[in-house]
Amino acid sequence: MCHLSGQIATEISLRVAFAQQHDVKEPALDISALAYPALVYAHLLLFVLWLGADVGVFVLGQHFRKREKWSLDQRIALLTLLVEIDMVPRSAWALMVPLSLSVVAAGGWWDVPGWLMFGGWAIGLFWMWLVWDSHAHDQTPRAARNRRIEGVLRWAIGGFYLWLGTQSLLFGAPLAPDWLAAKALLFGLIFVAAIMIDVTFKPVGAQLVAVLTEGSSDATEIPLRRTMDRTRVWVWAVYLLLLVTAFLGNVKPL
Repeated sequence: MCHLSGQIATEISLRVAFAQQHDVKEPALDISALAYPALVYAHLLLFVLWLGADVGVFVLGQHFRKREKWSLDQRIALLTLLVEIDMVPRSAWALMVPLSLSVVAAGGWWDVPGWLMFGGWAIGLFWMWLVWDSHAHDQTPRAARNRRIEGVLRWAIGGFYLWLGTQSLLFGAPLAPDWLAAKALLFGLIFVAAIMIDVTFKPVGAQLVAVLTEGSSDATEIPLRRTMDRTRVWVWAVYLLLLVTAFLGNVKPL
C-alpha cells in the first residue's frame, strides 16, 4: 500500500508540474451548453404538471358527478378542491408558450426574432397573472374582465401556433423539421380544445346555483350532468393531443 501511495503521489506531482509548465487551465463551465438541456427539463416539467394535475381535476370531476355516493356538501368540497388543483394546469399552459419559444431558439431549431421572444415571455407572464388574479377575485367584475382578456389572448396565441405549424409543414420554414412543425400545429389544436372546455363548461355556473338553491333532484342534476358529459369530450381531446405532442417531441418520427 505504501508503494502504491507513493506511485499515486508521484503521478499527481508530475501532472501538477506539467500543468504549471504548460499553463494548463481547467475548462471553464460552458453556461450556454447547459441552457438547452435546462430548458428542455423545464419544458418536460411543465408537461408533467399540466397533464398530471389535469388528471387530478378529471378524477375530482368524476366523483362530483356521483350524487348517489356523496352528499351535496361533500360534492361542493370536491368541487372546491377541483378549482384549486386546476390552477396548476392553467399556469403550466400559460408558461408553456414562452418556454416553447425558448427551447426552439436554444436548440437551434429556429432563430426566433428578439421581439417575438420578448413578447412571448411578456404575454405568458401576463396571462399567468390574469389566471391567478381571476382566481383571487373570483365572482367579481374584475375576474370577469380578466377572463375576457384571457379569452382573447388564448385565441390569438392558438391562432399563431396553428399558423406556425401549417406554414412550416407546407413550406419548410420557419420550423424545418416536420416533427417540430407538426408539434406546433398540435399545440395550436390544444388551444382550440382547451378553449372549448371553458365554452362547453360555461353553463355549469347557473346549473350549480340551481342545485344549491333548489336542492339535488333530477330536474337540477340532469342538466348539470349533461353539460359535464359534453365537456368531457374536449377534455379527452386535450389529453390525446398532449400525449401525441409529447411523443413527437421525444421520438421525432418525422
